[in-house]
Amino acid sequence: MKILILNGPNLNLLGTREPEIYGNVSMENLLESLKVAFPQHEIQYYQSNLEGEIINRMQEDDFDALIVNPGAFTHYSYAIADCLKNISKPKIEVHISNIYKREEFRQKSVTAANTDGVLSGFGLSGYKLAIQSLDF
Repeated sequence: MKILILNGPNLNLLGTREPEIYGNVSMENLLESLKVAFPQHEIQYYQSNLEGEIINRMQEDDFDALIVNPGAFTHYSYAIADCLKNISKPKIEVHISNIYKREEFRQKSVTAANTDGVLSGFGLSGYKLAIQSLDF
């Protein structure tokens, strides 16, 4: 299975950005461990700080399943939500922190309704759990 992991704004700073919330492991290190743990899958990765680039990447339609962490776009991007709605492949939304324990504006996801499931608050393990959920 070709799995696309897609991260939104500021997630290029994983490993250094607010380590008390997001941990101290870089996305590159996480991807290496995921590829070792799931050799049966082709894991692709894309990150952008720009909403339109995220939408363009999702519309390329060259994957079998999507794991998406829209970052701050989770809370207000109806454009990303609309794009997710039009993807008929399995889609899992992941949040590293528990968005329900954060600021009020972070507790609402406008994108989640257009995914098959949401993992929130499991740290970087959420990405591994998302892949495991696709392996049923």
